[in-house]
Amino acid sequence: MKRSIWFWLYFVIAIILGVYFATRIFMVSTGHGPLSYVRSLSISADIPNKDLTPVAAAAAVAPGTRAYGATLDAINSRIASTPGVKNAATRRLANGNLTVRVQLYQAVAQWTDGEQYYPLSADGTIVNNPTTTRNPNTVVFRGDVPNDISNITNTAHNMVADLDYLEFIEKRRWNLHTLGGITVMLPERDPAAAIASLMILDKNHKILSRDIDVIDMRDDSRILIK
Repeated sequence: MKRSIWFWLYFVIAIILGVYFATRIFMVSTGHGPLSYVRSLSISADIPNKDLTPVAAAAAVAPGTRAYGATLDAINSRIASTPGVKNAATRRLANGNLTVRVQLYQAVAQWTDGEQYYPLSADGTIVNNPTTTRNPNTVVFRGDVPNDISNITNTAHNMVADLDYLEFIEKRRWNLHTLGGITVMLPERDPAAAIASLMILDKNHKILSRDIDVIDMRDDSRILIK
């Protein structure tokens, strides 16, 4: 008899708790009740010491804002569209805190349209956050860029003091433009070796300081100077 009483007691309690939590979940998911309102906003990024003010501005969430369902999707969409943000994940916690985790593009170079300079990530993404100044000791690109610029960027850094910009030609090879107005036509195969040879030539013969227009290095067997 006692077992039967305990069984029914636990059964009733389980039903009450089930109805309570189901009601709470329904109220939160439909934007009703205190848990559907944001109490605080916390933002973190995969790159430390970054200014996340634009992310907070894009979220546009103040304490007391409703955040549920489609609203959360809209907030996350705005954050993901912020210049410099690669991916974003927005969650509402049970305590009313809204957490945002963003993955940022990490600039390895700059891209220019001739007037402004844009951060450029290693995967060739041009971040829409331009400045009017060129960063010192930074490799600069113009025109189209491929999906991976890490190797050519690392190589070009070796002569960044003489480099004006790099240009991707016919989506298969690079032209290197110097600050002295020389166009260096790099080969499609192994441009790093060509740049190394160019640096040796300049060290021994000051070729980049001469009054020439073009250095054609596309032929492995010879270098043409015009």
